[in-house]
Amino acid sequence: MKTPKNLLQDRFADALAAAYPDAPVTARDLVVPAAKAEHGDYQCNQALPLAKMVGAKPRDVAARIVEHLRIDDICLSPEIAGPGFINLRLTPAFIGGEVGARAADPRLGVAAAEQPRTIIIDYSSPNVAKPMHVGHIRSTVIGDALTRTLRFLGHRVIGDNHIGDWGTQFGMILLGYKELADPAALQADPIPELKRIYRTVNSRAKSDEAYKERAAQEVVKLQAEDPEQMRIWTEVLALSRRVANEIYGRLDVRFDVWHGESFYNAMLGEVVEELLEKGIAREDQGAVVVFFDGPDDPPALADKPMIIRKRDGAYLYSTSDLAAIKYRHEHWHPDDMIYVVDGRQQDHFRQVFATARKWGYTHSRYEHVWFGTIQGPDGKPFKTRDGDPPELGDLLDEAEERALAIVADKQPDLPVEQQREVARVVGLGAVKYSDLAQARTSDYMFSWDRMLAMQGNTAPYMQYAYVRICSILEKSGVDPETLNGPVMLAQPAELALAKVLLRFGDALDESAAVYRPNVLTSYLFDVASAFSGFYEQCPVVSAEWPQRVSRLTLCRLVARTLKQGLDLLGIETLPRM
Repeated sequence: MKTPKNLLQDRFADALAAAYPDAPVTARDLVVPAAKAEHGDYQCNQALPLAKMVGAKPRDVAARIVEHLRIDDICLSPEIAGPGFINLRLTPAFIGGEVGARAADPRLGVAAAEQPRTIIIDYSSPNVAKPMHVGHIRSTVIGDALTRTLRFLGHRVIGDNHIGDWGTQFGMILLGYKELADPAALQADPIPELKRIYRTVNSRAKSDEAYKERAAQEVVKLQAEDPEQMRIWTEVLALSRRVANEIYGRLDVRFDVWHGESFYNAMLGEVVEELLEKGIAREDQGAVVVFFDGPDDPPALADKPMIIRKRDGAYLYSTSDLAAIKYRHEHWHPDDMIYVVDGRQQDHFRQVFATARKWGYTHSRYEHVWFGTIQGPDGKPFKTRDGDPPELGDLLDEAEERALAIVADKQPDLPVEQQREVARVVGLGAVKYSDLAQARTSDYMFSWDRMLAMQGNTAPYMQYAYVRICSILEKSGVDPETLNGPVMLAQPAELALAKVLLRFGDALDESAAVYRPNVLTSYLFDVASAFSGFYEQCPVVSAEWPQRVSRLTLCRLVARTLKQGLDLLGIETLPRM
């Protein structure tokens, strides 16, 4: 089922081909939502650039396009405004029919992709033996939302948690594990104990060169797959994954694979040798380096070479990332590889992607979906009094506790277990939604008051709007499954709500195209706001038949749209709060 925008795009493409068959049309969007409601619902601005191509006046070009346009079944007569804008208004009959069709459709009118893509999304990626902290929330929830949305749109998506489970930090962990570990503490609460071990060894290594060298030798033995080292490493990995899975379980985040750095360890030597043989990398002062000084290389990387093997033989993150690209191409043949990693790694990924293309892996489209930082009230990166980023588990606990205090105050008669369940859904949803609603590439200030507010573009507001509609449907006494018939749009508020509901597919397409979940959160806020205006002006349960059924159908479609949209963001809803 196509959205009104996509239907109009098709009709305008036909009209342009008929009116100007020799003029190339390269605009991605022939039709866009009208900038102002008084101008209509949609508009086509193609007459202006086309006029330059054909040497005619824009208004004359617009008139010629309209002459070939066939949209009587969708819109009122097009209006040519200003220098050549073509303004369009959907007919109430068309809107009502489209809303009725979506009310009867399990997918709410969102068609699955005709040409599905295979997409790998690399996200979350915490380090083993360290606590997940507040900084991990962005990669985790953005990556999860993109995974859910792209799957819903019909694509084959592979979510990969590329954890940091190898490298020099393990030398200190291995040495400390042997000398300092408390087995009982490791089993009871492994991450604090592993953190204590690492900090103790690291502190001593800073002032004791011999001790630092012992830690380095632990890494050498690990890379040689010494049985004792592998046994300890495997145990540390299992303990770390157990704790991480508790966090992911609370966030309802799942991965298809956990291919950490260790997964690619055996491939790294082969990667370096292949890049040397192809002349993509060369030795420089004992290290192996990729230089970007060729005519086809990105100019921005001309003075930013990438080391893939250090002079001491050690490999780096860059080597592991290149091995991952090789493996993913050979096993999954992806159309897209998306890396949800913070903005500080932009140069790193530019280097890795440029090297992959030089290497011959040009079939995939590579995207670094980067994001800004979470800041505290002082405008600096959000940290505890000790100077560390807050641990993610503690943050989620506090979210639930704060939500519970609100629930207990507003619903004191609700049984305690129900209060806790509501607090869990609202608290965790608030943390997720607050992050996803931000412009991805911007920094944002963490605020409990703002994220838990019952007004504005917040998860509690969305969740309560859903609960409110569930209550209306329950009071109506009508079986919700029967509410999929024709919709009458007699009042302006009904019409306004229906128009917003028809944009669901467009919002998902745009959110996926630009990898920005905040496009979807903004749309859901528009839906909830339009519903609020509709409910204030249009009686529902007390309306006369068949208007009552029509308005209940609208209500149910709003509820389903909110529920589906929030689910694509990884946020739960409840029928009661």
